[in-house]
Amino acid sequence: MHIVTTDFVSGAQAARGVAVIIDVFRAFTVACYGLERGASALLPVGEVEEALALRQQYPDALLIGEREGKPLPGFDIGNSPSQILSTRLNGRPVIQTTHAGTQGLVNATQADVVLTGALVNAAATARYIQSLAPETVTLVRMGWKAETRTDEDDACAEYLHRLLLGETPDTNSLKQQLMRSPCAARFLDPAQPWNPREDLGLCLAVNRFNFALKANRNSKGQLALTHVQLPQICPSPP
Repeated sequence: MHIVTTDFVSGAQAARGVAVIIDVFRAFTVACYGLERGASALLPVGEVEEALALRQQYPDALLIGEREGKPLPGFDIGNSPSQILSTRLNGRPVIQTTHAGTQGLVNATQADVVLTGALVNAAATARYIQSLAPETVTLVRMGWKAETRTDEDDACAEYLHRLLLGETPDTNSLKQQLMRSPCAARFLDPAQPWNPREDLGLCLAVNRFNFALKANRNSKGQLALTHVQLPQICPSPP
């Protein structure tokens, strides 16, 4: 398995094989919580106007969006896992547009398989990739605004890389490292209420979910994220 690590929209456009588009703070953490909470579908889009237009097709959809981390006018909630956990979904579809993560998804058009990357389902994502036995895996770190590398996306890419090599990295030290990162400071800043403190812990709940998220086209030709449930790992007999 050849593992390539790259960055931003250009990295997504160049991705081949199995592409993992990584956005820990917060797009693909939000996606995991939303689908786990019972969203009927999660539709990632690149442009704000596209998200608003898609809402016309799905009038009961929950509209999630941010630019520079801030909620978008006319959207139901921002790109926040704590907000989606406090929102009743009841089988509603979710439409999501973000400054970094969804931009990577919509641009990864040359990859054979496109997955999301986040710490909350990293081990399941690595196990799914291993089951595919691909020749090439491209880890795409989306960073801040798809312009600047961030500690959390760098750490997630490294963690996935090591898992794919069969290693068992220490998740506690990983979590502690990111809790102290300057990239986490915005969640601890009262002047930034659009970055709730609760979001940090939810984003750093490493391996909380036992599913990968795969991007496919639905029957209407729209990009949609779906669960790929993984078998539970049973402990080895003594």
